Amino acid sequence: MKRLLILCDMFPPAFAPRMGYLCKYLQRAGWETHVVSEQIDDHTFAFLEGYADSVHYVSFYSACHPLLRKLQWIVVMLLDLLFHYKDRKMCQVASKVLRQQDCQAIIGCTYRTFPLPAAARLAQQFKLPFIADLRDIVEQYAAEEFIAHPLPLPRWLNRPIHAGFRRRLLHDRNKALRQATAVTTVSPWHVQTLKAFNPNVHLIYNGYDPELFYPQATPTKPFTITYTGRVHSIALQDPTLLFKAIKAMNDAGLIQPADFRVVWYTDARSQNIIEEEAIRLDVSKYMVYKSYVPAAEIPVILNQSAILLLLTNKSGNGGPNGILTTKFFEYMAVEKPILCVRSDEACLAETIQRTHSGLAATQVEEVCDFLKQHYQEWQTKGYTTSMVDHNQLRQFSRQEQANQFIKLINHCMYYG
Repeated sequence: MKRLLILCDMFPPAFAPRMGYLCKYLQRAGWETHVVSEQIDDHTFAFLEGYADSVHYVSFYSACHPLLRKLQWIVVMLLDLLFHYKDRKMCQVASKVLRQQDCQAIIGCTYRTFPLPAAARLAQQFKLPFIADLRDIVEQYAAEEFIAHPLPLPRWLNRPIHAGFRRRLLHDRNKALRQATAVTTVSPWHVQTLKAFNPNVHLIYNGYDPELFYPQATPTKPFTITYTGRVHSIALQDPTLLFKAIKAMNDAGLIQPADFRVVWYTDARSQNIIEEEAIRLDVSKYMVYKSYVPAAEIPVILNQSAILLLLTNKSGNGGPNGILTTKFFEYMAVEKPILCVRSDEACLAETIQRTHSGLAATQVEEVCDFLKQHYQEWQTKGYTTSMVDHNQLRQFSRQEQANQFIKLINHCMYYG
């Protein structure tokens, strides 16, 4: 029996399903997985519970009142910056697990830095191979979107604090990467960026679970463009081309709100960003806002949509860079047309083109043409479809990605 220790910043039922899906398919391959993760109050991925052989949640916050909670968050952040508090505490818990379980390797999974330093320290202490898995990196963002909760301070004071925080995150992350036996990440751009710190970097995409995401040709009304997830900023995710196309089609009398809408499954902060742009471009009447739903409900929502929306912006020095979100692969798996605005003109656009899964747009006119084409298809059939290349699609399944991890872990165990 092969046993793996996974350290991660989030684990189901909380958001970030990458390691949850890995545990699911490792279990089927006969592996044991033991997980140590931060305790996060979220149940988006409750259906992924139960696949790990043991899960140990580390809590850093106890206060319930919002003001006390915010104060506690600030204190923990400062302790972490000054003394690596969170990694030290995770090391204590994970050390006990390693003494009880004969694990042969460690994976540390993060979207920034924590808990990679803890994983590196444990790998050195217990003489185990260590794989650093980065599903996001600080460098991919346009500005400060990597900070989940900005400090409640004036912007002129926040800016140097955020810059110092960024330097510290990168310093600690890169130190851990240099100690890793191997590194895995989620896009070709991420691979090239991280090779500066460890030459042994492997591409393992985010993906879709084929048991959950598959096409269903279900006639639905009205014609619905669906977006699921957050909107961090217009610099990172710009809906302008879509909104201008909707405005043009409305003014031409081609659509009306009764049978054409854009539905956003998102949070309040994201809704505020979207509403402001929709008002500015005079398309508010086409917008419908809904709160997050459990991840298990997403396949039905996607299959009942006419077009699935991806938001990004042109890739460049200011970002966004290399962002291939999980939703993109789940969109592909249900075989609905994908509209990406604005095209990143990089790896996302290239993957959309290579898989024949939709349009990565750079002009309003091509968005209009895309919407008209699929609106007519919907009027004729009651639903829409996308001619996705199935050979390309299969490489993005979570089962295939688990096989990639297994091969890499075995190689690290036997050859270092």
